[in-house]
Amino acid sequence: MPELSPRRRIAVLAICCMSLFIINLDNTILNVALPTLHDDFGGSLSGLQWTIDAYLIVLASLLILSGSTADRLGRRRVFHIGLGLFVTGSVLCSLAPSLGWLIAARVVQAIGGSMLNPVAMSIITNVFTEPRERARAIGFWAGTAGLSMALGPLVGGLLVDSVGWRAIFWLNVPIGLAAFALTALFVPESRAARPRRPDPIGQLFLITFLGTLTFAIIEAPGRGFTDPVVYGAALISALALAGFVRHVLRVPEPLIDLRFFRSVPFSGAVVIAVTGFAAFGGFLFLNTLYLQNVRGLSALEAGLYLLPMAAATAVCSPLAGRLVGSRGPRLPLLLAGTAMLASALLFAAFDAETRDATLFTGYVLFGVGFGMLNSPITYTAVSGMPRAQAGVAAAVASTSRQVGSALGVAALGAVLAAGLSGTHAGPGFVAAARPAYWAMVGCAAAVLVLGAVTTGRRAARRTAGLVESEEQADQFHATEASAR
Repeated sequence: MPELSPRRRIAVLAICCMSLFIINLDNTILNVALPTLHDDFGGSLSGLQWTIDAYLIVLASLLILSGSTADRLGRRRVFHIGLGLFVTGSVLCSLAPSLGWLIAARVVQAIGGSMLNPVAMSIITNVFTEPRERARAIGFWAGTAGLSMALGPLVGGLLVDSVGWRAIFWLNVPIGLAAFALTALFVPESRAARPRRPDPIGQLFLITFLGTLTFAIIEAPGRGFTDPVVYGAALISALALAGFVRHVLRVPEPLIDLRFFRSVPFSGAVVIAVTGFAAFGGFLFLNTLYLQNVRGLSALEAGLYLLPMAAATAVCSPLAGRLVGSRGPRLPLLLAGTAMLASALLFAAFDAETRDATLFTGYVLFGVGFGMLNSPITYTAVSGMPRAQAGVAAAVASTSRQVGSALGVAALGAVLAAGLSGTHAGPGFVAAARPAYWAMVGCAAAVLVLGAVTTGRRAARRTAGLVESEEQADQFHATEASAR
């Protein structure tokens, strides 16, 4: 890739952040519309969960495939296709006549979105080649991710109350079309020197595992844990996971290269992403339902109640990026784990939602923690891998986020549903949600502990050796290929 001028590099970063903004906004913007969707379409709590998790599961399942495909066919080309599909899916969502059609349209959205997130990260990694400059770009990118996800409830509430829930999806159309046009003007085409081969078998195993696992978790409270359908889904999920692991150990270039996980910081970033985003997904799902169905707030009022969390995320996301660039990922991860843990404990042990003072304190703390979380995850995952595999490495980290969010909504929503005996409103909500908040305490504690253990100097030295050996292997294979 030719060296770009500073102005053009900034333009490329801005375009990539535009795409990231609408993808992650759609991760959370629908939360405040759930009661309205229930009024319009009916359905159970599990049906509402699927409007969120269908998007997250498909997104998570296809991110790695999209990243490796972009490395092979061209990152700008795949980015363009993804923008087109995402805009098309958004239009279909806005026209959905039923909850089932909305879920199907969300799947189309997710297919397009899977081509944007890892591909944009790979473009940034290859455009910003100087380490410190790259760290700042990744910090800005990750800050955009955190801010867009935190702003989702506020923007969604404003649109739902003023125009209607369908306007949530109209918002994506002008932004997506603008990004499509600007990509053609400013983003250079690039490919990996030695892209990975397709792995359709591994992809099938991954989709089956995530889909059936989420189905079993979401449907278990309503159907019963011993229901044959739930039991069968759980069994298929376990078999798919076993088949996936066996498969990736036997093929030369699997969908997920397990050699990546020899890097302690990379492995830590993956687990931190899963646990941290599980806490975030569950936290947002529970609180948007509580504010509207228990306190009786409108969608906009619920979004305004969550504004302290969004504001804290907006302040801390760019700060985390600067801290990563100047001091590395350790400090932001420690701050993220501590703040999220304190917030979860307020809800789990002190019923924070029952008093405004503790409710808003909990929101601010969670916003601080979530704002500090994104940048170190992204930086650690990408900087610890060879640049030639930036698309795949970024996709693994992004997949971990989406898997965490999907499992958080599924598992914590299932805990809530079990405690409420089929209804998601009423005075029993606080008691029913308490076990879910204790699960968030565990997730936040994992972020704190892993942030301390996996980002030390010893782990960084091991990663440096791994990257050097991988790059030497890539050069060897490239030389062999050119000789043939």
